Amino acid sequence: MNKIIHILKGLSHKYASKWLVLLFDLCVVAFTFFLAYIIRYNFEIDFDFIAFLKQIPFVLIAALTSFLIVNSHNGVVRFTGVKDVINLIIGINILATILIVTTFLSRQFNFDKVFDIPGSIIYIHLLLNIFFLVGIRFFIKSLYKSIVTDFDVKKSVLIYGAGTSGMITYDAVFNDPKSNIQVVGFIDDNDSKSGKKINLLNVYEPEKITKKFIEKNNIEEVIISIQNIDSNRLLQITSNLFALNLKVKIVPAVKNWIDGDLSFGQIKDLNLEDLLGREPINIDNPILDEEYSNKVILVTGAAGSIGSELVRKLSRYNFKKLILLDNAESNLYDIQQELKRNGKVNIEAIVSDIRNKIRINNIFDFYKPDIIFHAAAYKHVPLMEQCPYEAVSVNVRGTKNLIDLSVKYGIEKFILISTDKAVNPTNVMGATKRIAEMIVCYQNRSSSGKTKFIITRFGNVLGSNGSVIPLFKKQIESGGPLTVTHKDIIRYFMTIPEAAQLVLEASAMGLGHEIFVFDMGKPVKIFDLAINMITLSGLRYPEDISIKITGLRPGEKIFEELLVDGENTKPTYNEKIMIAKCKSITIPDVKKNIDDLCNLGPNTQNIEIVSKIKDIVIEYIPNNSKYDVLNTTK
Repeated sequence: MNKIIHILKGLSHKYASKWLVLLFDLCVVAFTFFLAYIIRYNFEIDFDFIAFLKQIPFVLIAALTSFLIVNSHNGVVRFTGVKDVINLIIGINILATILIVTTFLSRQFNFDKVFDIPGSIIYIHLLLNIFFLVGIRFFIKSLYKSIVTDFDVKKSVLIYGAGTSGMITYDAVFNDPKSNIQVVGFIDDNDSKSGKKINLLNVYEPEKITKKFIEKNNIEEVIISIQNIDSNRLLQITSNLFALNLKVKIVPAVKNWIDGDLSFGQIKDLNLEDLLGREPINIDNPILDEEYSNKVILVTGAAGSIGSELVRKLSRYNFKKLILLDNAESNLYDIQQELKRNGKVNIEAIVSDIRNKIRINNIFDFYKPDIIFHAAAYKHVPLMEQCPYEAVSVNVRGTKNLIDLSVKYGIEKFILISTDKAVNPTNVMGATKRIAEMIVCYQNRSSSGKTKFIITRFGNVLGSNGSVIPLFKKQIESGGPLTVTHKDIIRYFMTIPEAAQLVLEASAMGLGHEIFVFDMGKPVKIFDLAINMITLSGLRYPEDISIKITGLRPGEKIFEELLVDGENTKPTYNEKIMIAKCKSITIPDVKKNIDDLCNLGPNTQNIEIVSKIKDIVIEYIPNNSKYDVLNTTK
């Protein structure tokens, strides 16, 4: 038996010639034509058999013409779907129409009896063709599916949602020969649907899905197929399903279906992005092709979370050269090798530090970049509270070095990647990023050069290095507890690809003097995020893993903002992106104070450095840190 299965499995990887399929269909048409006569004459050969034999070649020619018109033989039989069936039925109806027309003309003009076929025979033949041609295709499809799955026991699943999306999901699962899945029913909380049957499968109320029911029906997985589902409802549904030890998958939004059709391969595992409370932001702008074509592009911080994703997206364009600059040697090597494996050329990885102005000047002089994406920065709030000198040296002095050299070498565009922590900052990291923004705004107002300086500002990035998501994952793996600094703390979130795409879009859109702000939807409570991650891990809160409140860290605040007071926004052609004008600043004082800050040496006391920062960023109010004393002395 195993040998037979092995042979059949080998044959299953080969495709029948379309001409063989056409020949087979013609044979079926000839057989059903004979069967139509037999049925018409009560299963007796009580008809003009010689006339019947003369009619067969004509019927086959008509069938050949019909099938060639609709190309019904071009489809792969084992993958027959609804569209293939409809196409085949159209061909069969064309055949019947040809026979009806020729019969009518034959009787009107006394043609040869070859063209005179009784109407009852034509209609019986039509029905038999539909039954046999469609039935044989589905039989072959079913046989193939059994062969490729080695006759294994299939995984039993339920589909959550008995609406249109649920029906399409059922068809996608049923029509995929390699799915190895058997849908045993639907779940729907609509009272009008519960208790009914769809495709001979029961529709169950959510309350009926109990552990006893799951064990009885060997249910392993549930596919959620509800379009435009609210994230809170999605979390509620998944929480109940996880509590029953069920795996959960989800059907993507209709707009993400390939060519408008859902395939089994598009049904994906539920992930954290599905529970963000907003639709993922997608930007597809053909202007970007022209923007980066034949340009020398430099990305600082190219080994970081945002920088590396920027590099991946930029590598799709027809650039002249893409320069990856970072001082993290190992991570820089990794992204360089990744691009090489993907066949990308004209990539240059350079280990360097933006604080070394002489070295950066040499790089600018040699490569002469056209566009600079500045993603290099120190970003960890608690560490920068302890090391304000380092925060200033990278986030301020390093940025100033790049801006000065951009002006010197006439760079076309300079894009600073900022953060919502720069808005009304309460910590050193946010304040130094705010100063970086101010340098850009100052340069826009004071410079008459050709460089266009642009700022992009967004919130927290899911999964970035050192962010809360990887931390939670490690804590879950170690058995918990998950640590949250405050139960009410909220943050804006976006994915790494979304953040990188925004930056690219802003570069193409920007004319200088702008701060691009993302519409990031509703902020997310970190406490709720922790519960979601516990749930997605198949565990329960607080039974399996607890959450510990540790208290706000130095410089941390309950909520972040995206706009500084005095920055008014206006919309762009993309509803997800807003433009804010740089806030008015006093140029002479700002320039002098920033120069003084950058000239501070490594032996300078932390309190003095932070005091200088506060002189520049008047909205900076240290919070929950040792620098709080400056709030009363300033």
